[in-house]
Amino acid sequence: MPAVHTSQEKQSRLRTGAALMTIAGLAFVGYAAAFLVLNFSGAFLELGIGPDEVDKGKAEVEAFSPELSHYISHLHIALSGFIAATGLAIAGLSWFGVRRGERWAFATAVTVPVVGLLVSVPAHYPWGLATLGHLGPVYAAVAIFLAGVAVAYSGLRSPGMEHG
Repeated sequence: MPAVHTSQEKQSRLRTGAALMTIAGLAFVGYAAAFLVLNFSGAFLELGIGPDEVDKGKAEVEAFSPELSHYISHLHIALSGFIAATGLAIAGLSWFGVRRGERWAFATAVTVPVVGLLVSVPAHYPWGLATLGHLGPVYAAVAIFLAGVAVAYSGLRSPGMEHG
């Protein structure tokens, strides 16, 4: 019966990895929610960004240009929507596809955040916006996600997991 045990171990790794990937996706949704709430608070600036990174607050921006303030607010709203949508896509693909051994779901669940992060994260560094308070939650979610990817992949690459 060793083959059954091995297959059960592979299924367990796949389920565990998919669960971690799902948790990370939901963490992105939580980050997006915080991002959205801060837009409507007096903070105005993003999570983890303060006067050390940006020398003008909401009042100064509104006094300078109400239209610019509205534009910045609209970017925060739109970006929070895209971050939440990405998180939901990761969670859904992971829970309903990766967990079942669907390779297409795994490939898509990995590709979606990789593209988003490769585009968005590097721009934080030249302007000193890569604070721990700002990117730390993202990096924590990414670490959980990568652990899940590694565990799920070990179950996917095994014989007997030939879906999708």
